[in-house]
Amino acid sequence: MPVGGLVPHATDDAADLVVRNAKIHTGDPHRPQAEALAVTAGVITAVGDDSDVAPYIGPATKVVDAIGRRMVPGLNDSHLHVIRGGLNYVLELRWDGVSTLRQGLAMLRDQAARTPKGQWVRVVGGWSAEQFAERRLPTVAELNAAAPDTPVFVLHLYQSAVLNRAALKAAGYTRETPDPKGGQIVRGRDGEPTGMLLAAPSALILYSTLAKAPVLEGEDRKTSTRHFLRELNRFGLTSAIDAAGGFQNFPDNYSTVVELAEAGQLSLRIAYHLFPQTAGQEIADLSRWIEMVRPQDGDSWLRLNGAGENLTWAAADFENFAQPRPAHPEGYEVEFEKAVRLLMENGWGFRLHATYDETIRRDLAVFEKLAAEGLFPSGKRWLFDHAETVSADSLDRIAALGGALSVQNRLSFQGEAFLRRYGPGAAADAPPIGAMLRRGLTVGAGTDATRVSTYNPWVALHWLITGRTVGDLVVRPPHNRVDRSTALAMFTEAGARLTGEEDVKGVLRPGFFGDFAVLSEDYFTVPEPDIAHIEALLTVVGGRIVYATGEYEGIDEELPPVSPAWSPVAHFGGYQATPPTGLSGTRQAELLGQAVAESEQHRQWRARRGLTPHTASTVFDPCFAL
Repeated sequence: MPVGGLVPHATDDAADLVVRNAKIHTGDPHRPQAEALAVTAGVITAVGDDSDVAPYIGPATKVVDAIGRRMVPGLNDSHLHVIRGGLNYVLELRWDGVSTLRQGLAMLRDQAARTPKGQWVRVVGGWSAEQFAERRLPTVAELNAAAPDTPVFVLHLYQSAVLNRAALKAAGYTRETPDPKGGQIVRGRDGEPTGMLLAAPSALILYSTLAKAPVLEGEDRKTSTRHFLRELNRFGLTSAIDAAGGFQNFPDNYSTVVELAEAGQLSLRIAYHLFPQTAGQEIADLSRWIEMVRPQDGDSWLRLNGAGENLTWAAADFENFAQPRPAHPEGYEVEFEKAVRLLMENGWGFRLHATYDETIRRDLAVFEKLAAEGLFPSGKRWLFDHAETVSADSLDRIAALGGALSVQNRLSFQGEAFLRRYGPGAAADAPPIGAMLRRGLTVGAGTDATRVSTYNPWVALHWLITGRTVGDLVVRPPHNRVDRSTALAMFTEAGARLTGEEDVKGVLRPGFFGDFAVLSEDYFTVPEPDIAHIEALLTVVGGRIVYATGEYEGIDEELPPVSPAWSPVAHFGGYQATPPTGLSGTRQAELLGQAVAESEQHRQWRARRGLTPHTASTVFDPCFAL
């Protein structure tokens, strides 16, 4: 359509899509800002202003006016369990973004009434008790009252799950059921299970219980995955690196995204990893997969990126910060070394789940042993995930071995638990993002959704920038936060480097994929509290408009209706959005109060070390003394 004097011309190289009148952050240092771009056959052909895109407008070109809104490169979650999340999305009641437990229980009660016999109501990740006004978990009694006859399973972080009476029966838990290794079935004085399951410290008890619930089959799995990808597009996500995970078998659980890719129905680019599922046969699984597929097999929509995030089960640690750090078994390095050697000799990269520096140091010792044989650094991509307590020495060793890192906002949801166990000093550097970036390491950002953190990347970006949890506690100080441009680059350019695609995506320049999002608010100017409330109004992947709302509603691709019809997503949707708060007078007063509290906390720290008198400062009003 003609817009502002942009008249279509018959041309052999007409663009499929032109977006104009935008405030474009390109991520390209050679041209950081622009107003318009053109996309042809999925690739950007022009970036600049109206005069730069005008020659590409033909009679069939779709021209979209951004109305002066902010546009950014498509976001890339570098650690998302997108395949597993898609297979289960329409079965889950999401408490992501819900601000009160009262609202969550009302949603649960409503959903239980429409859930058919034999199905469960399941709340699986994306929330924390700290986000609720009540600051607590639901009780078993509340679940029993909300759903007397329908099984209800509520997962809370890596820490615990709450089941109602019907769910205990459906899962087969009785007085005689033994506690699994690393887990606890909480029992009453009569020996019967109460409905509370504890990771102590392994979350396997939580996930194995969830695995007892019914699953989707056939076309419903495709529909569920397509709606989950559309939900991710809602927040401007155009790519994700799937981190595999427990109960995600290859090739069975990967068949859905493969079929969608073959049909051209993916709306998110996925680079996936393979994770051995059975302890004791990891080397056999990896050897078999090496014969089946190779890294980079696939195309720009779906491709293998390597192995992990576990290579051998014995080498993994657990991230339940409500429990002490688990001790690894002696000698796990023998099988771990076999796995790493096998991968590196066959050209495979890998990623490793490693929460604690103790784990990272032992893994690095194996890599350094193999480096003597020339296997590190080798140009093959490998990285540590999470790394909340990685040390400066370990970061130097990672850099020397050609490694990278991927960090997630797990402490958005677990920050309070980490603080209580390890103290403010450790929490301030969990993870030490500033130290990682100062060493020039590639540091991708992600969410680790869906079973702990929410899949909303703007919550993660808010955490990177502010150091705040979803409970609004400041955990990380300014030296360990990043500015908005750096945070965005961690969610765009860095993710592209982790998959070897830095030459085709992550920035907006000619020759790169046409992946971008027009945002509801200007990410670079909104008050910090409002960063977490940003969504996309328009998301484009490869020139395809895969999500559109607001002024653009109706121009995106149509999806089949949510199936089954009783799905929580069909009624409630996914993430429960709340409006931006703005910097109100109440918020200003809250920030002032937090500043005073932080100042007093610092005074107490100095007093304990003899650097200042133990008596409180006289600047505080004695009327408030206790």
